[in-house]
Amino acid sequence: MRSNGCGDLRKQHIDKQVQLCGWVDRRRDHGGVIFIDLRDRSGTVQITVDPDLGAEAFAVAEHLRSETVLQVNGKVRARPAESLNDKLATGAVEVLASGIKVLNSVKGNLPFPVSVHDEENTREELRLRHRYLDLRRKRMNDNLRLRAQTIQAARRFLEDAGFIEVETPVLTRSTPEGARDYVLPSRVCGGEWFALPQSPQLFKQLLMVGGIERYYQVARCFRDEDLRADRQPEFTQLDIEMSFMDQEQILELNESLICAIWKAVKGIELPRPFPRMTWHDAMERYGTDRPDTRYGMELVTVSDIVEDMGFKVFSGAVKSGGAVKVIAVPGGNDAVSNVRIKPGGDVFSEAQAAGAGGLAFIRVRDGGEIDTIGAIKDNISDEQKQLLLSRTGAEPGTLLLFGAGDTATVNKALDRVRQYLAKELGMVQYDRENDQWNFLWVVDFPMFEFNSDENRFEALHHPFCAPNAEDLGNDPSEWAQTLPEARAQAYDLVLNGLELGGGSLRIHDSALQRQVLQTVGLPLEEAQEQFGFLMDALDVGAPPHGGLAFGVDRMVMLLAGEESIRDTIAFPKTQQARCLMTNAPGDVADKQLEELHVASTWVEENDETEN
Repeated sequence: MRSNGCGDLRKQHIDKQVQLCGWVDRRRDHGGVIFIDLRDRSGTVQITVDPDLGAEAFAVAEHLRSETVLQVNGKVRARPAESLNDKLATGAVEVLASGIKVLNSVKGNLPFPVSVHDEENTREELRLRHRYLDLRRKRMNDNLRLRAQTIQAARRFLEDAGFIEVETPVLTRSTPEGARDYVLPSRVCGGEWFALPQSPQLFKQLLMVGGIERYYQVARCFRDEDLRADRQPEFTQLDIEMSFMDQEQILELNESLICAIWKAVKGIELPRPFPRMTWHDAMERYGTDRPDTRYGMELVTVSDIVEDMGFKVFSGAVKSGGAVKVIAVPGGNDAVSNVRIKPGGDVFSEAQAAGAGGLAFIRVRDGGEIDTIGAIKDNISDEQKQLLLSRTGAEPGTLLLFGAGDTATVNKALDRVRQYLAKELGMVQYDRENDQWNFLWVVDFPMFEFNSDENRFEALHHPFCAPNAEDLGNDPSEWAQTLPEARAQAYDLVLNGLELGGGSLRIHDSALQRQVLQTVGLPLEEAQEQFGFLMDALDVGAPPHGGLAFGVDRMVMLLAGEESIRDTIAFPKTQQARCLMTNAPGDVADKQLEELHVASTWVEENDETEN
């Protein structure tokens, strides 16, 4: 139907007859001559319709609307010097139309402008409801192309490195992996259920037992969890697993993979090796295990300085086993007013959203003098003041913001405030303008964290991570005591404050795997019922193995400079896990439920109220 792409025409095509297909991006009537910007996947070109050279084509062009689908025949010619368009790849040429055929017209009004000239801020709800139109727009089209480039670059690298792509089941059984499963009833096996995989974790380990040695997959994963800008109920992982490699080799290979992707997609040579930081240091210095290292304002612990202060907020936090930490905001005296720090202010609200009751502050003035609330100023000694200024490196003009309380809440609140202020004060560029790529390996995670509500240990990553051999010890009889304090041989790759991917070495000894499952509170009988197939596999010569999974949607979001992964996915869900375009999820017929031996007990809130 076409001889060329609209965006492919250049000076070398001048005087050639072409046949083009595409959408009317816009139409301009210049009093006797009509210009049409015709758009397809390759770009846009100007079509000139002159009534003296093509009366029938002109008659069609007079009534064209935006997004009408056309086939155009014509000759390529050079644009007049006064109408050259340097901003357009095809800006040196145009096509003089000899024939125009309407392949499909637009019925009714468009819900929003689609033209490359109308990149207006359309409500996301409207964009998602008419996603097929949104995909025609340059921004979304470019994002999907970038996504394809990213996956292609990863595939090339991994296949060149000896990996093979293997698909794993989507219908599997429910296993505890940290989030709720999506479950599906089985028609054939009445009363039993499939679960959609949260990750291919167990299957990729079984592939290692099966001697595949180097596996990868662009895997679909499903998690029924609360959504946000970088989460979706169904998402894509670049899943990788390999045998007979230690942690150092795995990190080195994956650094090379990331460098290959950034080179192919962005043309950027990333510096290597990537920096590394222990989980403990990340929590101490940044309050999070995914720190953004593009700017300073690190958290500084000052518990020892203020533990004896008369200011009870500080001293009480230390005495109760918590912490007092501070971030030093350079230039904060001028940039951040008291109103913003106090209740109702934006900075206060950020801390409050993370669970903090508020923020204490000290403003550093010339000569080392300070301004603060009376309760602090009246209870801080000169020695304590000097120690605070020295430890935080605060200079005149610096604003010190304090968090006090249980350590987890202090970390969470100051981390949130730190990230918020970095954007507010221009310490980082907006996503679409970002040119800083601060990669960081976070290593030496704890194996477990304690869930005080349920009075048990939980795996910080998942219960298949191998513990650090030095922490574990060689005596199996002591594993029950050594495991809770052990570090995991786990690692996350962080980029600009977002986790890009994570993985670990896996347990390949069944006795150790059983002990880990017992440590997280899974009785042996239940462990055997849920993971017996894995234990059996580990008992038949499982090799040492490990791997890593990257979030493809999040990686593309960062590469594209978007704020939400929804803008990197062709057909995403909303934050209520709904597809506005297809109205999924939706009802199913009673007959389908009967065949599946299930019934719905859902009652609308209004119905409950009426009863």
